[in-house]
Amino acid sequence: MATAGVSEYAVEALNRDIVFVELPAVGTVVEQGKPFGVIEAVKAVYDLFAPVSGRVIEVNPALANDPGVVGRLPWTDGWMIRIEISDPQELDNLLTPMQYAEQIASEKH
Repeated sequence: MATAGVSEYAVEALNRDIVFVELPAVGTVVEQGKPFGVIEAVKAVYDLFAPVSGRVIEVNPALANDPGVVGRLPWTDGWMIRIEISDPQELDNLLTPMQYAEQIASEKH
């Protein structure tokens, strides 16, 4: 199982002003690297991309009433969906925390 959401860096890029989150229904099949939903901040709308392929087994119910929790607590209560991974080898395609930090640092320059 994988838990998907957005990173602290992404939340900061949205100025923490998350006003709406559109997520797939439980049972939806998502594909790695493809959009699975939408996140809307006060001044922008962005697609959300699946980190792995699989079936959505849970959607965070708290986001329906308070999408701002994504901006306040992205690593804990602000998770979006849980995915039953269909191909564990796809995990090899993900960045490590160090690679992600390096990517962020290079984008800031």
